[in-house]
Amino acid sequence: MNDSGSIPPAAGGEVPAPADPLAYEGVWRFTAPAVEESVPQARRAVRDLLGRQGVPAHRDLVYSLLLIVSELVTNSVRHAALLSPEVAVEVAVGRAWVRVAVEDNHPYRPKALEADFGQTGGRGLLLVREITREAGGVCDVEHTATGGKVIWAALPLTTPAPTPVG
Repeated sequence: MNDSGSIPPAAGGEVPAPADPLAYEGVWRFTAPAVEESVPQARRAVRDLLGRQGVPAHRDLVYSLLLIVSELVTNSVRHAALLSPEVAVEVAVGRAWVRVAVEDNHPYRPKALEADFGQTGGRGLLLVREITREAGGVCDVEHTATGGKVIWAALPLTTPAPTPVG
């Protein structure tokens, strides 16, 4: 979410720059081959970037972001590698939000399937949506201009107040 409270656009969209950016604000992008070894490498790269930039993210938020990156890169590696030998990971940090996005060249928009408790896999996008929702953020899937897709999640840097029960 940017300063006005709206969600940052996906990769390729314009993010209005504040007049006086903070030291940790920016957008970083890297690519990796669509192979299993890229999953932990992407996770480490994002963790190191957040630390190096001094992003004021609490530990739970960092863990959530790293799990989201792991799930999204894993999905690209497992389901898009045939048409997309490379995946791109983008991290955008604003004053009040962090957005991670994974882009591949596979044209099909993934669908979060209903959880089948007998199934051992296939719950990655459900997990991403739940983690994002619990953190007070949003996630989406968008098509790219080149025919691929970007899956992104934006999480607030501050934890939303708990909803009272009752």
